[in-house]
Amino acid sequence: MTITIYGIKACDTMKKSFVWLDQHKVEWQFHDYKKAGTNKKDLQRWIKAFGWETVINRRGTSWRKLPEDTRASMDASGAISAALQNPSLIKRPIIEGNGILEIGFDPAHWAELF
Repeated sequence: MTITIYGIKACDTMKKSFVWLDQHKVEWQFHDYKKAGTNKKDLQRWIKAFGWETVINRRGTSWRKLPEDTRASMDASGAISAALQNPSLIKRPIIEGNGILEIGFDPAHWAELF
């Protein structure tokens, strides 16, 4: 089973995720938002599954740098537009494959999945 893990290589949570996957012998491929970007179809699917409030990292500096009126009026459509322009807004990691779609790194939950 090979999964795709989406995120940004330099992120500490991503680094922990990579180590966990390797230690548990989970085959994975990496999609780096900074280098490869993301696409509208993936964002729509993720937002449909989890809601924009989960997909968009509202604790990060990228969120805080958005204009206040943009943050206040954010909805699913706005989240997609913002994330396409700035993939750093997307919560990390997102893992997908073989019927799995999860957001965030939770070692206990991942142990149940794999």
